[in-house]
Amino acid sequence: MIRILTAALAVGLSASVSTQWLEFPTPGIPRTADGKPNRVAPAPRTHDGKLDLSGLWEPEPSPYRFDVIQDLKDETIFRPAAEALFLKRALDLRRDNPVTHCLPPGPMAIFAAGATRLYRIIQSPNVIALLYELGGFRQIYTDGRPLPKDPNPTWMGYSVGHWEGDTLVVESAGFNDKTWLDMVGHPHSEHLRVTERFHRVDFGHMQVQVTYDDPETLTKPLAVSMGVNYAADTDMLEYVCNENEKDTSHLVGTAKAIVQPGPSVLARYAGDYKFREGPPGTDAFFGPTQIVSVNQGQLYMKDFPLVAQTETRFDSTAGTIEFFLDASGKVTHLILSAAEGDLRYDRKR
Repeated sequence: MIRILTAALAVGLSASVSTQWLEFPTPGIPRTADGKPNRVAPAPRTHDGKLDLSGLWEPEPSPYRFDVIQDLKDETIFRPAAEALFLKRALDLRRDNPVTHCLPPGPMAIFAAGATRLYRIIQSPNVIALLYELGGFRQIYTDGRPLPKDPNPTWMGYSVGHWEGDTLVVESAGFNDKTWLDMVGHPHSEHLRVTERFHRVDFGHMQVQVTYDDPETLTKPLAVSMGVNYAADTDMLEYVCNENEKDTSHLVGTAKAIVQPGPSVLARYAGDYKFREGPPGTDAFFGPTQIVSVNQGQLYMKDFPLVAQTETRFDSTAGTIEFFLDASGKVTHLILSAAEGDLRYDRKR
């Protein structure tokens, strides 16, 4: 029952229903001759010539939101104590994910974590506000003040910003250590510093680069990037997280192996797998490729462990992974079964 409970309570990739309910066109935005939003029109500017980031935005599905480690060369970027905590959370099947318990997402909010992904940017000369459909807000002070030297730790941190040409650079600190960097449970400390670089490419597209710097948990800064798109002709819905908490007591927690496949069995699963089919957007969320490896007798998908339930089926923090073999015993593909649906990845090597 581990897989079922995990899937039911996972905060996954559901499409925002906000895009369906409002039938009132956003006023004052550029449109094409047929009345559709002109997303490639020039980006607007404020009276003082700076790019205007104001508007309703929706981050593209990003595998970094699920797992900040997408390149295996970054596997050792977390210090041993932080890596041990991550592996514990992974084997606990995200039972203590703060978002699942209706707590703020912390630095993960830039990915608009949760079932709702919209956020609104409101820009003024001295402060820029981000309002999240998931709930909560951020204030980015652009009046020249420095970051506090000893900030009171909070869920969302304290942010200041400045402009470098057409890029808004935001520096944040003062996070408590209760939140996660991603859905699978990579940790951070209260020494975390986050640098975000917002660049509006044109009217409908923005690029955001995020760098995490935390000497207590990371051996070097970790950088990720994502695209964000203008959400026209819609609005945010009220979102209140008040049902999960009474249900989280039913989470099973630690994944336990039922069988112990031998080294030769695990070795045949190691390789690269490429997404073939699944619900829309899930390949972007979980990643277009999966790398399966064996390390000291333990099977991993990227950097999280797979726990054997049978010789072909494994539980994990992502969901259930099942490997399929042809008549000759060669692995052909795997199926990742998660709250978002079933994803098929074909083996490439």
